[in-house]
Amino acid sequence: MSRYELRFSGAGGQGLITAGIIMAKAASIYEGKQAVQSQSYGPEARGGASKSEVIISDGPIDYPKVTACDALLAMTQEACNKYSHDLKDGGVLLVDSDLVTTLPKGNFKTVAFPIINTAKNEVGREIVANIVALGAMVALTGQVSRENAEKAVLSSVPEAFLELNKKAFSMGYEKALAAKI
Repeated sequence: MSRYELRFSGAGGQGLITAGIIMAKAASIYEGKQAVQSQSYGPEARGGASKSEVIISDGPIDYPKVTACDALLAMTQEACNKYSHDLKDGGVLLVDSDLVTTLPKGNFKTVAFPIINTAKNEVGREIVANIVALGAMVALTGQVSRENAEKAVLSSVPEAFLELNKKAFSMGYEKALAAKI
């Protein structure tokens, strides 16, 4: 039985809990796998530390928290410093290259690109940085198909923002593949 553990981490207000919920939805509803999502954040609603964890498995999930992280998104230096030690050998670390400038050493693959800047300047709205990051995590982890993840995104956002989020997801997916090489 395979168990895959993801953590989306950064600052409150960056939409990381939403990204985790959408990833779990993609895995459970659209891929037919087992998935659980949990979250925690500091007492500050915005700006404090925030994380969302997703466990994906093809069988029952006996423990709903990350124990050895397969894939970590770190949107801030603080999150990277705090959580990178949980990455397992061969795992993947995705960082926003503008905000995470000191990269940890370890037996894992690091992928870096300016996630927030991509949302702001290439997609057109900074608020979709979480969906850019989600697209990248889908590309890097291979746990859910691009098509099913996109369906989960589009079923989770307001109708007026479907195109914006579709563009954000695609941009993150493509940038991660390009940065992975």
